[in-house]
Amino acid sequence: MNFDYDLFVIGGGSGGVRAARIAAAEAGVRVGLAEASRMGGTCVIRGCVPKKLMVYASGFPDEIADARANGWDVTAGAFDWSRFRAALATELDRLEGAYRATLRSAGVTIHDARATLVDAHTVRLAGGASFRARHILIATGGHPFVPDFPGSELAVTSNEMFQLESLPKRALLVGGGFIACEFAGILNGLGVQVTQYYRGAQILRGFDDEARAHVAAAMRAAGIDIHVGTDVLELTRAGDGIHATATDGSERVFDLVMYATGRRPNTAGLGLESLGLRLGDRGEVPVDDWSQTAVPSIYAVGDVTDRVNLTPVAIREGHAFADTVFLGRPTRADHSLVPMAVFTRPELGAVGMTEEAARARGPVLVFSTSFRPMKSMFAGRPDKVLMKLVVDQASRRVLGCHIVGPDAAEMIQLAAVAIRMGATKEDFDRTVAVHPTMAEELVTMRKPTRVG
Repeated sequence: MNFDYDLFVIGGGSGGVRAARIAAAEAGVRVGLAEASRMGGTCVIRGCVPKKLMVYASGFPDEIADARANGWDVTAGAFDWSRFRAALATELDRLEGAYRATLRSAGVTIHDARATLVDAHTVRLAGGASFRARHILIATGGHPFVPDFPGSELAVTSNEMFQLESLPKRALLVGGGFIACEFAGILNGLGVQVTQYYRGAQILRGFDDEARAHVAAAMRAAGIDIHVGTDVLELTRAGDGIHATATDGSERVFDLVMYATGRRPNTAGLGLESLGLRLGDRGEVPVDDWSQTAVPSIYAVGDVTDRVNLTPVAIREGHAFADTVFLGRPTRADHSLVPMAVFTRPELGAVGMTEEAARARGPVLVFSTSFRPMKSMFAGRPDKVLMKLVVDQASRRVLGCHIVGPDAAEMIQLAAVAIRMGATKEDFDRTVAVHPTMAEELVTMRKPTRVG
């Protein structure tokens, strides 16, 4: 059977690009890649990267306050959204260009078009061209959505947040996960009056209860009006604003309503069902441990599989696929002990088990401490850092680490190495502290705060 490509990748996000590059550059096979939008996918164009740049921008008022408290004669002035947005667009253009250059230098043929599946070995581009490939990799990612309710068309998602013509004065964020909490902090830091509705009992479901309560308290202290157990019933136009009626009986007017209540895999219209592939309940592509679907020639990686929806995981899955199929190195992507960071203000970093999950497994020792960080001490803000280790009582192995505070994401990356290696509490205790730092608390906590 003649093939135009050894591998055809549908989707130019992190997972698809990594798989294409490794297959072409290291295995030397013929690779084609189709992307209907901008190269780089959600993370680079409308997710992690622009969001983190906005997080940095939103944090400068506190930096300036700290500088002033430490003797510097500085004044914040006004934030110029249009100037920031222009700088952001320039940086995203640069990153997209870098992604394209990397693929081309690896020998990947790029098709700027939507691709759909015709059969187990054939893809068709929107322009009509068809190609046959020995293997097809689906890496189309996911998308945010607004649930259907009266007035839902008045709400936006995270996709639109980077292209706002101007910043709102009053914003409602609906949701309690990563994205809602991060944008609540961003907008609050940029001077927007922020309200957040979440229908659950506490924001950041799935994270350690003590850690997420710490984040929620800090967000409220910063002026974010969080309402848990609350959802939107209806949105209506109210002059230049949006009138929101909530389940708690309140009625308020906002300039912007952003929904971040979940994401769905990008599988609509790909033609998967016609190949006999049965999608999951959320529209995800079911795969095995090798990222292979029920059709042997078709694989899928990243958010479209709805496994662990994080960019570094998609990259690992894409690399493992290329290693397995083209380089003779059978590799499964390991989804255990994945470190995570939530770029709220303050940040939350976590790896391993929560206290609640660990307790359900057996007796544990919990080491936890909270204190004011040195950097903002003179400014007098009520900031507090949380450091927490969850330890198996029998083996003394550290099962989880949870950090809330400035640069928590940077710290959790290094803690994840130790926990991945199976470090015990004694390994942490034997490590000499770096003083004065926040992270030294991870190796100086001697007495458990909770046992059992």
